Amino acid sequence: MNFRYGKTLAGIALSFTLLTGGILAVNSPAHAAETMSPTAANIISTGERFMGVPYQWGAASGRTDRFDCSSFTQYVFGQNGIKLPRSSKQQLKVGVPVSRDQLQPGDLVFFYNPVHHVAIYIGNGKLLHTFGKGGVTITNLNTGWWNTHYTTARHVLPS
Repeated sequence: MNFRYGKTLAGIALSFTLLTGGILAVNSPAHAAETMSPTAANIISTGERFMGVPYQWGAASGRTDRFDCSSFTQYVFGQNGIKLPRSSKQQLKVGVPVSRDQLQPGDLVFFYNPVHHVAIYIGNGKLLHTFGKGGVTITNLNTGWWNTHYTTARHVLPS
């Protein structure tokens, strides 16, 4: 390859890199600093296996044919070696507080005041949880009801 073509190809490659880097920066999620630990990935994978499983308020611990929000988090975390208490109010006391702008996959996210709903933050502004007719589902934290009723979050995964 002669020198002129090499410079042209290098210029095109650099331009493409800068262009795609700029596009990625513009379109990156609000939580670009999110990292996913192997434990968080396993928790999310475990929870996603139950997509669509019906919601039932007060569902018993360990039951997998239906969940309420806190039996779901308790079960999913328990399957990954992290013991959580049964209710969302009790789960609120576990781990350490984390601000909304510092959420990481695997964090517990709480709603209402007083708290009576819990979800698993899975990254990119999404929650894995169960409520209502749809059962276990993924919801956008940053829109609608979930956005306006967010209360707090806790980091419960080991460091």
